[in-house]
Amino acid sequence: MRFTPGALVLEGGGLRGFFTSGVLRFFMDKYLYFSYVIGVSMGACNAANYVSRQPERNRIVNTRYLHDSRYISYLRLLMGGELFGMDFIFDTIPNQLVPFDFGTFYSSPVTLYTVATDCQTGDAVYMEKSELGTEYLNFLRASSSLPFLAKPVSFRGRLLMDGGLSDSIPIKKALKDGNETCVVVLTREKGYRKKIGSVPLAARFMYRHLPGILKALETRNRTYNETLEYLEELELQGKVFVIRPPDPIQTGRAERNKDKLYLTYDAGYEEAKRRWKELKEYLGENYPKFFEVE
Repeated sequence: MRFTPGALVLEGGGLRGFFTSGVLRFFMDKYLYFSYVIGVSMGACNAANYVSRQPERNRIVNTRYLHDSRYISYLRLLMGGELFGMDFIFDTIPNQLVPFDFGTFYSSPVTLYTVATDCQTGDAVYMEKSELGTEYLNFLRASSSLPFLAKPVSFRGRLLMDGGLSDSIPIKKALKDGNETCVVVLTREKGYRKKIGSVPLAARFMYRHLPGILKALETRNRTYNETLEYLEELELQGKVFVIRPPDPIQTGRAERNKDKLYLTYDAGYEEAKRRWKELKEYLGENYPKFFEVE
């Protein structure tokens, strides 16, 4: 298979990431595979299934078990646990229930980075799949461990959490790694900005022993907005191609309404389809035309 030179950058956003799942399904229908992929949180989960070439896996996993307490349980969260059953999601499901194609994944020549946040320093931690080996799922779990909803993950002597805390849209990492072509998939509509505010007292108490998380929470919204402004400048200059929801996504971070999830998935697919001609023009000679399926 020929891979398209350039980077695919995938934002997180919890189950808003169903939009990205739809976009990637369209890309795979068109045999469009990038040589470099970087994802955060739910974006990293989407990236994994993209590299393993399992177009429907993310949609299946996040709808089939939506009302299974092993997957989501508010009672578990209230009892001091996690909203999402992380052992179930990152062990039982990929190894038993909806098998992840580890063979295709590890043999792929694609450069795949996953982003997590160091709980002590607040810095972004970028790991490539070849560096992770059999620890890949544990690092993916760390990237997806949202504050307040999950616990920190122990990884090689460090505690890690959600990559979105430190680098929600890792476009600068993709450019630093030498990618001149960058396609970015966002889960917020054009013009969206996060509100700037102080860190809640509950967070200061909960993470009092994890200064990096407090630091990341304090700076995240401002950094996120600055990244969006930077990205929009690059977009105007024609240096990046951005696919984003045309309208605000009605799906919540921990959405349990299947109809909303399917609508979000379809919206991603249709938006990628609508922008397909523009995307091919942006990719230019990098687009492998002999794979095209009209």
